[in-house]
Amino acid sequence: MFTGIIESIATVSNLKTELNNLHITLNSTITPELKIDQSVAHNGVCLTVVAINNNEYTVTAIKETLDKTNLGTLKIGSKVNLERAMKLGERLDGHIVQGHVDQTAVCTNIEEANGSWVFTFNYDTAFNNITIEKGSITINGTSLTVVNSKKDSFSVAIIPYTYENTNFNTFEIGTVVNLEFDVLGKYVSRLLELKDTN
Repeated sequence: MFTGIIESIATVSNLKTELNNLHITLNSTITPELKIDQSVAHNGVCLTVVAINNNEYTVTAIKETLDKTNLGTLKIGSKVNLERAMKLGERLDGHIVQGHVDQTAVCTNIEEANGSWVFTFNYDTAFNNITIEKGSITINGTSLTVVNSKKDSFSVAIIPYTYENTNFNTFEIGTVVNLEFDVLGKYVSRLLELKDTN
C-alpha cells in the first residue's frame, strides 16, 4: 500500500532483457535503506527489490507489467519516481494507492500558469476507467487531484514543489505516463456494471 507521495527520484543506470522480463537497475539516494524483497513503487508500479549493490538496486518487470505500464519505454538516464510502502500508523498524506497501474495515458498539453503548471492527459476509455472532478488520480505514482474531467481526458495542476521533486519536470507533449485510478471509484464502477447485467 502506498500514498502517492513521492520520496525520491532514481536514475536508470542499466536495463537488461531476459526472455520476456526486463531487469531495471537504478541509482538512488534511498538505496542504502532498501532490502532484498522490499516493495517499492516505480512510477507507480509496485516492484520487488531483487539485488542491491552500493547505491544501485535492481527490480524486475514481467511482460504483463511491461504491457500495461510505461516501464518498457525506460532508457539509461530516465528519471523514475520512487515511493516505499507506507508504514502502519503513519499519516496518509496522499490517497490510497495500490501500486497496480490500470493503464497508460499520453500527455497532450502543458500550460505554465504563473507559478504552477497544468498538465492534460488523454487515455483509452476501452478499459472503463473514469475520473471525476476533484477526485484522486495517480500519475507515475504521484497522488494528484483531477481538474477538467472529461470522458477520455483530464488535467492536473502541479505546484512548484511537485514539479521539482518528481519526474513531471521531464514531461513533454507525447510523454506516456502510468495511471492508477482511485480504488473506491473502481469498486463503485464495477458494482454498477454488475447491477446493469442483472
